[in-house]
Amino acid sequence: MDFWRDTLGAPTKIVAPMVDASELPWRLLSRKYGAQLCYTPMLHSAIFAKDSKYRNEALASCDSDKPLIVQFCGNDPKIMLEAALLAQDHCSAIDINLGCPQAIAKRGHYGAFLQDEWPLLHEMVSLLSSKVKVPITCKVRRFESVEKTVSYAKMLVSAGCKMLTVHGRTREQKGPLTGLADWGYVKAVREAVDIPVISNGNIQCMEDVDRCLEETGAVAVMTAEGNLYNPALFMRQNPPAWVPALEYLDLVDQYPCPMSYIRGHLFKLFHHVLSIPSNNNLRIQLGAANNMGEFRRIINVIKDMYEPFHEGESLWTDTTEANCENLVLPPWLCQPYVRACPEEHLKKMEENSNKQESKRHYEDSEGNQISRKRMKKLRRIGRRPQKLESLQSERSLLKCAKCVNPLGSKCVYQLCKKCCKNKCYVENLDCAGHRVLVKTRREMAKFHASKKNSELIDVS
Repeated sequence: MDFWRDTLGAPTKIVAPMVDASELPWRLLSRKYGAQLCYTPMLHSAIFAKDSKYRNEALASCDSDKPLIVQFCGNDPKIMLEAALLAQDHCSAIDINLGCPQAIAKRGHYGAFLQDEWPLLHEMVSLLSSKVKVPITCKVRRFESVEKTVSYAKMLVSAGCKMLTVHGRTREQKGPLTGLADWGYVKAVREAVDIPVISNGNIQCMEDVDRCLEETGAVAVMTAEGNLYNPALFMRQNPPAWVPALEYLDLVDQYPCPMSYIRGHLFKLFHHVLSIPSNNNLRIQLGAANNMGEFRRIINVIKDMYEPFHEGESLWTDTTEANCENLVLPPWLCQPYVRACPEEHLKKMEENSNKQESKRHYEDSEGNQISRKRMKKLRRIGRRPQKLESLQSERSLLKCAKCVNPLGSKCVYQLCKKCCKNKCYVENLDCAGHRVLVKTRREMAKFHASKKNSELIDVS
């Protein structure tokens, strides 16, 4: 607890590591709005260790960007150590990502897809804890059972983990199947270990923060998506989206970052505004914008459209979003993005699938029902010239006149390539079909030889 209290300053409001989203300008904006601890985006340890440009961009920071934790992913303890040693002078702690559930983590074999390899993780945490001068922390997802989740946490603590962030979802809970995080798992881990435990998941507003701290006993809460849609969440505020958007662009002017990061942040800040059908053109413009001037222009257009409603000069009576007309707050205010529950998503997917199946009906020439794949294959076959196909099939059955090998389709001597080369060599012939040019090359050699001899005679 000394590390959490003395080194980090006992933070209770934490912004999560987010790929392409928790870069320096966004961290500074989040700190302005009440965040007490921030993480870098998840960094790939192997690239960080080898690529100095990637390393310098990843470690971009400033005096007001403290305390800061650098997060790495990877599956090789030695490479993780190499990366951690390069980063230890630039942060308050090193975090190991054991919670990323995305497909890229599965392909790279890191994040939540290491959670079943306890010996490897014990070695990794133990090695870094013994060699790196700053504390090592971990961010994990829960298992299906509370008992296994608690055992997992205890294993990491025994290896040297100094602070643990527990996401109350399994690695299968992602995207439209995200659902709610279970804080009961966080509480069980908090009661079982003697290091600081941070709760991650279900934090969309400040009331969630208060309730989570009370129910779990965690020392702090961490939010990702809630922060992206409303960076002022920790201040109990819901500002007009153009206010943090313009502040963010001012910070980007000071600390440049990729245009894709900026575009991603603006899409989330203006999510509810851009979901209104009449604003589809603005959505298209934002997707195509690729410079700071365009970003500012689009923000100011939105501001000019909705500021009169915000100031009370005009009455807002229009619908907000398609199929979502009951937002508690007006659409121009920063507010959470609420996903449909997984059951609704699965039901909708099944209904769409049934509709598509009922529309699709493919038959062959005899009226038999076939799959779409089979139908496409039959169409390709139908487009082929029938003569050429039959000719090729006939020639493929013919054999070489001198051996059992298949006949060369263009050989003028009705031979396979090997027999054709032998015949041309012995009888001084050419075969255009096999591109065997023995006769031609011999004649060229004779020509050049005679030309060279004549030059030597002239010189003498």
